[in-house]
Amino acid sequence: MLTVNAYAATSPTDPLVPTTIQRRDVGPTDVLIAIRYAGICHSDIHTVRGDWGPIAYPQVVGHEIVGEVVEVGAEVSRHAVGDRVGVGCMVNSCRECENCRAGMENYCLRGNTQTYASVDRDGTVTQGGYSTHVVVDQDFVLRVPEAIPYEAAAPLLCAGITTYSPLAHWNAGPGKRVAVVGMGGLGHLAVKLAVAMGAEVTVLSQSLSKEADGRRFGASGYYATSDPATFEALANTFDLIVNTVSAPLDLGAYLRLLRLDGTMVNVGAPPEPLPIQVFTLFGNRRTFAGSSIGSIAETQEMLDFCAEHGIATEIELIDAAGINDAYERVLRSDVRYRFVIDTATLG
Repeated sequence: MLTVNAYAATSPTDPLVPTTIQRRDVGPTDVLIAIRYAGICHSDIHTVRGDWGPIAYPQVVGHEIVGEVVEVGAEVSRHAVGDRVGVGCMVNSCRECENCRAGMENYCLRGNTQTYASVDRDGTVTQGGYSTHVVVDQDFVLRVPEAIPYEAAAPLLCAGITTYSPLAHWNAGPGKRVAVVGMGGLGHLAVKLAVAMGAEVTVLSQSLSKEADGRRFGASGYYATSDPATFEALANTFDLIVNTVSAPLDLGAYLRLLRLDGTMVNVGAPPEPLPIQVFTLFGNRRTFAGSSIGSIAETQEMLDFCAEHGIATEIELIDAAGINDAYERVLRSDVRYRFVIDTATLG
């Protein structure tokens, strides 16, 4: 076992604190990664604060991980010592169910093994990326292209694939009108990705405070959802709406922005149920859908796409001592657009 430095939550309410955790020995198909940077996702906060249900403490979160391979198991063929690699939201799956066999392990019917707060193959609880090292099976380790700045690559492993997957699945591209709800960590990447795919992109944000950024990222339209006139002006407009916010919305108002056969996809995960009036779907044959990250193959596709199109996350780099303050700022939407921890500061 390897003892490594980390930052952990000890309860739903107390600040995260420095600690040490144990990583398993490197097995035949495992890769030991020295973590360089770890992104802070809103999901981390939801998890440690019990918004999505009780968890076991202490818990180290973080599923936006990049680093270098420092050791490989005897049977590892996909990665070598010194490689730039990443780990996202999952570190294993059953590999036997219909979805896993189809290469969609993110939708494993038995539930994939999450990077943190999940039961690992040895029966222990997985611990995430707010740490100096992690051991992961080679099949769940991604290659990080040199063209992507190292620290800016970390959030792509969650925020990037979470938005890329629905954009790719619902064919965002030339001739398609795409709306992105929210201009946060996920939303700003959704804009960049959809623009690079060739779609006409509009941002729907609570205010116009980030309009200059949205247009710099390539959005051709930017509207404040706090203004009722927005929903009148944009009725029956979009082929695809990607909702990135983790808060309750008036779904009916947003669904009415869809044109014939349009789809609204939810990638944000608010703790409260989202009510929907079925009759709203009847008009224009609208669809309301959900999407959860992407497969390992699709995540690699996303990283390669970002490298090809010069897409990276807008980040604020912080020391480990700033994690608790960063959490409070995320809850106030006071970040442009993703906090990334320099894990060298973990000690």
